[in-house]
Amino acid sequence: MTTIDTERDAERYNKALQLYDAANSQDPNLETDYDGKQLPKELLYSRRMLDMLKRYRPDADEVARLAVAAQHIERWKSPRSDYPMNRKGYHQWRTNLYKFHADTAARYLQQAGYDEAFIERVKLAIGKKNLRNNSDTQILEDVAALTFIEHYMLPMYEKYPQYDEEKWIDIIIRTWKKMSPDAQQFALSGKVKLPEDLVPVIQKAIKA
Repeated sequence: MTTIDTERDAERYNKALQLYDAANSQDPNLETDYDGKQLPKELLYSRRMLDMLKRYRPDADEVARLAVAAQHIERWKSPRSDYPMNRKGYHQWRTNLYKFHADTAARYLQQAGYDEAFIERVKLAIGKKNLRNNSDTQILEDVAALTFIEHYMLPMYEKYPQYDEEKWIDIIIRTWKKMSPDAQQFALSGKVKLPEDLVPVIQKAIKA
């Protein structure tokens, strides 16, 4: 495990986060947080991911923290509209996004002074490689799912009123299957704010 246990480590880690934040602050898309403050969309997402990581895995190491913080880094530069608006186009977009985010994060980590071995671990996690067998990737997937449940599931529900209960059960099951048993337990522990309107459907999906 790579820990932040020296002054040099902390300085390098903070520099990386500052580079991430400066990049995500350029996002032209704005979202409103719980305090009613508007922030660049991906800056807010990064902060929400880090907050969830601290709650779910407060002992997470430096690799996990920097992978989680860069999950959506500069996403607006690779819009969905650049790909065909069908299922194949969606999967192409998602696959290319993983590499785009991993390469973008690597560039900032190099600027912060990290070595290639460390950067490759971060890239592996952000690239969603070797899920289930790579703990860094699984932590990132867990945190992404938990953050989606708490912050983005309800807005999605409101955005797509045409989705029926069967569609939502499918979405929830697919999200649930990506999570480790620890993350599934954490989601139901009361430490994650579940979207009230969807709690009955969540319960039904989990039973299914």
